[in-house]
Amino acid sequence: MLHKMKYIRWRYWMFAPLLLLLNGCAKHSAWWIFDPKGIGAHASFIYMMVDVGVMLSIVGITAILIVWFMWRYQKGKNRGAYDGKWEHSNKLELAFWGIPIVAVAFLSWAVAVHGSFAVNPYNPTVITKHMKSKGDPIDIDVIATDWQWLFIYPQFHNMAIANELVVPAHTPVFFKLTSTAVTTDFFVPQLVGMIDVMPGMRTKDALESDHLGTYQGIAADYCGAGMSWMLFKTHVVSMADFQKWAKGVESSPHTMDYAQFNRFAKPYINVHNKTPVYGHVEKGLFNHLLLEVMNGKKWPLPMFMTENMFHYLKLQAAEHRA
Repeated sequence: MLHKMKYIRWRYWMFAPLLLLLNGCAKHSAWWIFDPKGIGAHASFIYMMVDVGVMLSIVGITAILIVWFMWRYQKGKNRGAYDGKWEHSNKLELAFWGIPIVAVAFLSWAVAVHGSFAVNPYNPTVITKHMKSKGDPIDIDVIATDWQWLFIYPQFHNMAIANELVVPAHTPVFFKLTSTAVTTDFFVPQLVGMIDVMPGMRTKDALESDHLGTYQGIAADYCGAGMSWMLFKTHVVSMADFQKWAKGVESSPHTMDYAQFNRFAKPYINVHNKTPVYGHVEKGLFNHLLLEVMNGKKWPLPMFMTENMFHYLKLQAAEHRA
């Protein structure tokens, strides 16, 4: 009976690796990166697979040869003979040196050089080379606070939405990003690669997707007590639906000037996934914020927030602040 139980246990363990592959089919999976839906994300995935494939083939062949030599020339098994006088082989030298040189040269060109230009967040050629034929790009200013995201659309009446991103399909989108407090990372695993968002600095990123849908965006670097709730949904919609959505946001009576932004930027844990919209944001807010932070502007973190987060959330709820 005990032997049978051990057999059943090992049989299930044999199928355990399959669960890792099936996990990629889950809607909210840790394997998002293996299901890219953006042009840049798909290119990054291909380059990564090429790199892994080439290196794995070298390591795999080497591992197989090591096992084969150990079996073939095992002492006392009479499986092979060892010639102590053998000292050189031009064919083996060519293989041992030639294959790595070819592999490194190929990876240097295909991944290190070509791939770097293709998915460079400041000027991704996989997106820019098709830009003219696909219409005008959309610019979005991204501001990370403790712990929210603010997305400003300068080409659409300088409207904005917090903690939610909406972009049209088949259209290049270019981001300018900065932070009010600490460094974090802007990352939509299925659409666009990770980029640092830093206080007093401006970074850039770009995405384009031909797949309609909703994708999870995250703050991919630890940045304080509210980091776990610093999420945003990214909606890729048709151009008609995007224009309709933009008109609705532009008509919102809520606006944001710099004084109101100061209130928005105070440490806030967005546990209820609030996504307020602003019909208009003060022009030049992004650049003004950069200068303010460079000159020492801070939004202090209340000490009791980390000491008693439950109490802080109660105070935060009483403020009704979005």
